[in-house]
Amino acid sequence: MPAYPPRLPVADRFVLTNATLPAVSVDGFAAPAREGLVSADLVIASGRIEAILTAGAAPAELPQADLGRSMVWPCFVDMHTHLDKGHIWERRPNPTGDFPGALDAVRTDREARWNADDVRARMEFSLKTAYAHGTSLIRTHLDSLAPQHRISFEVFAALREEWKDRISLQAAALFPLDLITDEVYFPDLIDTIVTHGGLIGGLTQMWPDLDQRLDLLFRAASDNGLDIDLHVDETQDKEVLTLKAIAEAKLRNRFEGTVTVGHCCSLARQDEDVAKQTIDKVAEAGIAVVSLPMCNMYLQDRHHGFTPRYRGVTLFHELAAAGVATAVSSDNTRDPFYAYGDLDAVEVFREAVRIIHLDHPLDKSARVVTRTPADILGRPDKGRIAPGLPADLVLFSARSWSEFLSRPQADRIVMRNGMGIDRSLPDYRDLDPLMRDPD
Repeated sequence: MPAYPPRLPVADRFVLTNATLPAVSVDGFAAPAREGLVSADLVIASGRIEAILTAGAAPAELPQADLGRSMVWPCFVDMHTHLDKGHIWERRPNPTGDFPGALDAVRTDREARWNADDVRARMEFSLKTAYAHGTSLIRTHLDSLAPQHRISFEVFAALREEWKDRISLQAAALFPLDLITDEVYFPDLIDTIVTHGGLIGGLTQMWPDLDQRLDLLFRAASDNGLDIDLHVDETQDKEVLTLKAIAEAKLRNRFEGTVTVGHCCSLARQDEDVAKQTIDKVAEAGIAVVSLPMCNMYLQDRHHGFTPRYRGVTLFHELAAAGVATAVSSDNTRDPFYAYGDLDAVEVFREAVRIIHLDHPLDKSARVVTRTPADILGRPDKGRIAPGLPADLVLFSARSWSEFLSRPQADRIVMRNGMGIDRSLPDYRDLDPLMRDPD
């Protein structure tokens, strides 16, 4: 039996033989599948996938690494993160662990500490972590109250250029939509987003004039060629449901860009008829939905002294069944909104399987951190294994779903352009200077 980890050939053209692939993340290859897993040989040449062949069919003259049925995934896509908030827990914890406590702690920390050097150091630490775990595409939301929007977008743009060969980056401006009528702030925000190639985001609430605010949002996005990514209904309060209004606004304004919504927790608290009407409208509007299961379980339905009764996730299966593009993502990392996390898509996937019941069957579940979020973010070159694409792969010792989901897969191998990378994670001690009280 071949040993793990395999010794990767040092050659421009070689083969990974006897690999197990999640079929839903593979293009240009068909083979009998068991629980959505297929056996194959991968021919890699000049850093790209030259061919996907039936297991055992690879040319014998090529250097080979026998994977012994180990799983091979494409590199991951983390489509909803908050890199600017990350890793402030040690200096600004959330004493209550709930949503109001998180808002207050982040606001205090942002106003006191978020200069360009601080934001850059924490964002880069997060990127090093995600890269080591095997992620190749990230969308981050950036807190965008003035003057923070200028600081964070400038830092983001610089890091996007520096990291372009390792992780592709996108950014959405996060701001409360009650500021959309501010005639000084909002035009400046749009100018900042356009200048740095971002998206317009925002946080919706049940305002009496919600429809008018959404029309302003869609008009601004359309006029400036911007896509939209919103934080929506992040609450267990069933009286809060802005999701349907967003779908109706997209249709009403004939918006041609993409619209993504995150969280949508209160949808799971609705009566069946209300939920179905909302889901149907979201499907009609072609809106994508991303669930953040770890963060929402941490924040939602937290009452001290009482056990939580709700999982905090949206109606994921119902949305997917209606044809809505659905994915899962990390969300916050070691900040007041989520005290834990490491931007590890394997952890996100494993926990999502358990929390949302993405198992039984598991045959298409791998899509939620690979091809589906890549497609939502407009990057069909990411999140899949296909001939002609870069050999950006993650190799695991696990050979089956049971093995994969039962351990953290800490011994994985990450390949970028056909070569194994150094998977050393950054040391938390690197952040110690940022945790000290400012002079």
